[in-house]
Amino acid sequence: MASDPKHFVFDDVIKHNKTKDCWLVIDGKVYDVTPFMEDHPGGDEVLLAATGKDATDDFEDVGHSDDARGMMHKYYIGEVDKATVPKKRAYVKPADSNYNHDKTSEFVIKILQFIVPLVILGLAFVVRSYTKEKSA
Repeated sequence: MASDPKHFVFDDVIKHNKTKDCWLVIDGKVYDVTPFMEDHPGGDEVLLAATGKDATDDFEDVGHSDDARGMMHKYYIGEVDKATVPKKRAYVKPADSNYNHDKTSEFVIKILQFIVPLVILGLAFVVRSYTKEKSA
């Protein structure tokens, strides 16, 4: 860690929420994880989902290895003023437009966009046929 760490307010940290510019707050420390985005074993989506909040709980809940914890020092860029970090976080969509916050596969979304209207049309046809038979 640097001998004289830089200090950030939370509002400045949360602006870095893109794949090409991603900062995280963990235990009051600010990390620029941009160079690690492609190499993160959980994928860049995990890191992007941790922006805009104190990601300490997210980091701890995963149970990172000692090796992962040891890597953190190279991404450390300073400290966050803890008084500026909100207790609760409203969802803020990361700036990357292709980010899929609910982790739904794009393939699944496309399939559903195709199948759901067909199912609705099929049901409408069945109901219409059934009601015609009843009235005849």
